[in-house]
Amino acid sequence: MKASIAMALASTAAILMTSPLWAEGRPPRIPMEDFFKLPTKTAYRLSPDGKSYSFLQPWKDRLNIHVAPVGGEAKRITSSTERDIRAYTWVNDDTLVYLQDKGGDENYHVYSLSTDGSDVRDLTPFHGVRAGLLDDLDDDDTHVLIEMNRRDPRFFDVYKVNVLSGEMEMVAENPGTVGGWMTDHSGRIRIAYAMEGLKRTILYRDDEGQPFRPIFSTDFTDSVIPAGFTGDDEKLYVMSNLDRDTTALYLFDPKSGNFEDMLYERDDVDLSGIIWSRAKKKLLGVSYYTDKRQRHFFDEETERLFDRLKKRFPDYSVGISSMSKDERKMIIAVASDRMPGRLYYHDLDNPEKFELVADLYPWIDEKQMAPMKPISYETEDGLTIQGYLTLPVDLPEKGLPVVVNPHGGPEVRDTWGYNPEVQFLANRGVSVLQVNYRISTGYGKKFWMAGFKQWGRKQQDDITTGVKWLVDRGIADPNRIAIYGASYGGYATLMGLIRNPDLYRCGIDYVGVANLFTLLESIPPYWELARQKMYETIGHPEKDAELFREISPVFHADEIKAPLFIAQGANDPRVKKAESDQMVEAMKKRGITVQYMVKDDEGHGFHNQENRFDFYRAMEKFLTEHLELE
Repeated sequence: MKASIAMALASTAAILMTSPLWAEGRPPRIPMEDFFKLPTKTAYRLSPDGKSYSFLQPWKDRLNIHVAPVGGEAKRITSSTERDIRAYTWVNDDTLVYLQDKGGDENYHVYSLSTDGSDVRDLTPFHGVRAGLLDDLDDDDTHVLIEMNRRDPRFFDVYKVNVLSGEMEMVAENPGTVGGWMTDHSGRIRIAYAMEGLKRTILYRDDEGQPFRPIFSTDFTDSVIPAGFTGDDEKLYVMSNLDRDTTALYLFDPKSGNFEDMLYERDDVDLSGIIWSRAKKKLLGVSYYTDKRQRHFFDEETERLFDRLKKRFPDYSVGISSMSKDERKMIIAVASDRMPGRLYYHDLDNPEKFELVADLYPWIDEKQMAPMKPISYETEDGLTIQGYLTLPVDLPEKGLPVVVNPHGGPEVRDTWGYNPEVQFLANRGVSVLQVNYRISTGYGKKFWMAGFKQWGRKQQDDITTGVKWLVDRGIADPNRIAIYGASYGGYATLMGLIRNPDLYRCGIDYVGVANLFTLLESIPPYWELARQKMYETIGHPEKDAELFREISPVFHADEIKAPLFIAQGANDPRVKKAESDQMVEAMKKRGITVQYMVKDDEGHGFHNQENRFDFYRAMEKFLTEHLELE
């Protein structure tokens, strides 16, 4: 940092510390960059033998892979300068594979390299092709299974690839209906998940020499999702909400097509996944989210381990992010809503020792961060909406500026935990409301289906009701409320400004949808199998043309009165830049200038650090002006 800039920042900080907002014990104003810069280290992975670990660490402002012997000195083995490496894993004790795209286009290539950084090989060197790792083949040191849409951009076939030579062989050809594949514990492709219109079918085979055959079919609203094979590869664990509202875990016989034992259920929320031991080939437990992540254990030894972890790290969320092949050595992840994460190396043969290997963001002082509080409220039609409210530290819970932050998706949900955007805004004296509106997942089938064809309608009402809930309790200053979201959240921002023009002082649309007609015309080809489902959950551009005009923001730009800031990645494959262009043009025709930020080297969201800084710097200035922040 240049000396003149450093002095200017120091002077600004001194002024802010003496202003009324930062007096009387308020946390100091933390630099924006501290919330959004790259972590010191992250994504630790243990080698199969547990003698080495790898991690991502910034180099030239990009996350690159580093490798070190346990207790030894690390060496950087990749040299990416254009994009972060965001996903990788070990294949054997000497070889890793990683995924990387270009400019945010999400056409990921799979690369392999040795632990000394040599023998870098692009295993999928095909232009315009998207690849992903299906199975790292735990018992095969030279091969992985890769899904790739090389043959047809709409469908993913499976290839067995030699990570040392690059040789590949197609081992499962997609007939044009398969939306997902699953292997057994020996790495054999035994399950295919077919999507035909609104019908969902599980295809099964006893071994790879046989053809697939259907064993169970449902409508898309009834889920029967294989979660894994039993240890002997004979039966399946499936998550299903068949004849019930929430998903439960069952044992399923693929030969007979029959459900057997129900292993665990919740009446309040869906189950989110199973906890499996590769070493023991045993089901250890199941996970789910209420207001926070929860686990139910079937294995007493595992339950004792997590009880010990909770006692060692009270008041934190704990998990295991990586293990050696024998599952004796592990990386323990510890975090909370106020602490972004620390990683510890732990050896079960030395149960009292936890070696700190990474404090992801050591410059973040959790005492200065704001708690994320679970909340709920009722809608006019009787639904209970769950969400989270984060209030600035040491300010009266009265008359506060608010940013309502609807999540993207929309068929996902917000969860409890550290969120840099939320903490950044709270540090600026702003309350943040996050709403799991109807169609958010995890709350059962009825809640999900209540959002069908409710984009911009009842889904938007759920968000508005939450804002009014804050106003009625005196928490929110009704004259200083903003709305900000990304993807579907960007769409909800635009619709909020249109439907409630007097409720919001301003809005920030980040890679958001503006036109439902053009959105469905321009979806990526590999989403094609989900098109009919989108027609059911969003609407049909021909049959529901009137609805689409009603709920597409671009046709109602004349109703927006509040200032608007739009940010967009030029290479976004999900929400094309044309979506934002249309909205900006519609506003210009009204003679209204929209603040518009486009990054040419980004896709669906900004991942390069310098672009994040630009965006959040502009966001802070925008909100400071329009919410009259101090």
